[in-house]
Amino acid sequence: MKLYYITLNTSEEARQIALALLEQKLALCANWFPITCAYRWEGQIVEEPETVLIVKTQSGYREAIEHVIRQHISYTNLVAEIAIDSSNESFLAWMNAEIPFQPLKAASEPGSLDMLAPETLG
Repeated sequence: MKLYYITLNTSEEARQIALALLEQKLALCANWFPITCAYRWEGQIVEEPETVLIVKTQSGYREAIEHVIRQHISYTNLVAEIAIDSSNESFLAWMNAEIPFQPLKAASEPGSLDMLAPETLG
């Protein structure tokens, strides 16, 4: 199981990405919520609103998830993958029933995502 912590500019972007991931069966569940972000930019400290999207899914979907995100936004954002060591069994059973486990493939292995044309990813 993996969680993805994704930063976005708006709740509508998060909603659109979440729905696309769910429709393509790349995610079991997604949550989004507004936060305030402070960061360094060109020598200044900037503070502004931001939206966090948390995606719950199986291992092996990172490239496909990033592909969907790039279809919705063009700016630089954070996509952080968080490995989950354990979770409640009922949630894992739900995940396993809905989202197939996707073993990681080497870049040179036939069928790996980087060998697919972008239009085949979603």
